[in-house]
Amino acid sequence: MLHFEHKFDAKIGKRAEEKIEEVFKAMQKERNSGKIGYYNLPQNGFDLLKEVEDYKKKNSLLKENSIRDVVVIGIGGSSLGTKAVYELLKDQVKTKKRLYFLENVDPLDITRTLKKINKNKALFIVISKSGSTIETTSIFKYIMEKYKFSFKNKEDMKKFIAITDKGSALSMLADKNGIKQFNIPLNVGGRFSVLSAVGIVPLSLVDIDIKGVLKGAKEFVDSFFEEKENNLLDKAYFYSKSAKNFPINVMFTYSSLFNYFNQWYVQLWAESLGKINKFGENVGLTPIHLIGSVDQHSFLQLIIQGPKNKTVTIIKIEDFKKPVKVPKLSLDFLEKVDYINGHKFNKLINAECEATYETIVDENIPADCISLDKITAENIGSLILYYELLTSAVGQFLEINTYDQPGVEFGKIKLVKKFTK
Repeated sequence: MLHFEHKFDAKIGKRAEEKIEEVFKAMQKERNSGKIGYYNLPQNGFDLLKEVEDYKKKNSLLKENSIRDVVVIGIGGSSLGTKAVYELLKDQVKTKKRLYFLENVDPLDITRTLKKINKNKALFIVISKSGSTIETTSIFKYIMEKYKFSFKNKEDMKKFIAITDKGSALSMLADKNGIKQFNIPLNVGGRFSVLSAVGIVPLSLVDIDIKGVLKGAKEFVDSFFEEKENNLLDKAYFYSKSAKNFPINVMFTYSSLFNYFNQWYVQLWAESLGKINKFGENVGLTPIHLIGSVDQHSFLQLIIQGPKNKTVTIIKIEDFKKPVKVPKLSLDFLEKVDYINGHKFNKLINAECEATYETIVDENIPADCISLDKITAENIGSLILYYELLTSAVGQFLEINTYDQPGVEFGKIKLVKKFTK
């Protein structure tokens, strides 16, 4: 279960209420028209799960349980969300299977990752919505050559899955060579695609409770459209209304397991909201992600006494379900810290979280706290939908196209020119 607490003044008067209602109806229209498809992924995901289970029965390598390493070849929206869910939930699964990610064309990272993979027990998932992402296709080519895989060998092709838009270049390659493919809905953008085949397929193959993730996501999106999550719209209104005074949004998560979730949030927030609005103005909100308690000893100083141009969201885990305690051990010269002896680390990290939050609020910095009672598949699904819906709502308030990324495309055009002059 998620609990929300806001410590900022959204000043919700009559005009604000009208604007919030207008944005809510615009999001309803997006959902009902089918123009924007991520709203319906939690519901549709259960059918996709059945398709994955059917594939596992038909692929002899999976049926015989000979696959141990599942390797995602993808970048950005094709990997970040999946990596986030995997990192948060992998310790709750008893399996020998492991999920690896080849996303950066850093040759050192590629080499290091492949050293961990057993070619004979590996299945490679090539993910590209467009079907021609340069980083993804380059790594795909390298894998084919390094391991001497052949498109003519049917057994080799059992080691690959393609996840892409139907009819893309990658889709056509898969069709031609008998590679199993799963398709991303055309109305779902990459950074909103974690609950499509992009995330469901690889996470299912390593036994993550994706059904629980979908359940939590569906419950939250349903709750939102039943108008039970007004706190989300109030926050989106405040963010957009105060964007010039508070252009930086800090996510401060109190668990190291959230590191990749934070990276997913950064892409979702930055790529969706950094735009030119309908009036020709450059708008956007800058995401920064921090991990507590580590970043209390660095970035917190800037938040407290630096420019007051930031909002802060604290994400807290009430119960880590790990009874690890600080030993009742007194060390010479360090007796002054013995007050913590015998207490659980769970209590320590949450006390630090609460102290940080209280300090931020005391300094009149706009802040809110999202508490998870514990790390579960359902809670993570809810949190994913919370941030996707929040992003859409802020985009509506900013009067931008939340779902395109023309600035990214400019860079891609320049890259092609560097290799085709």
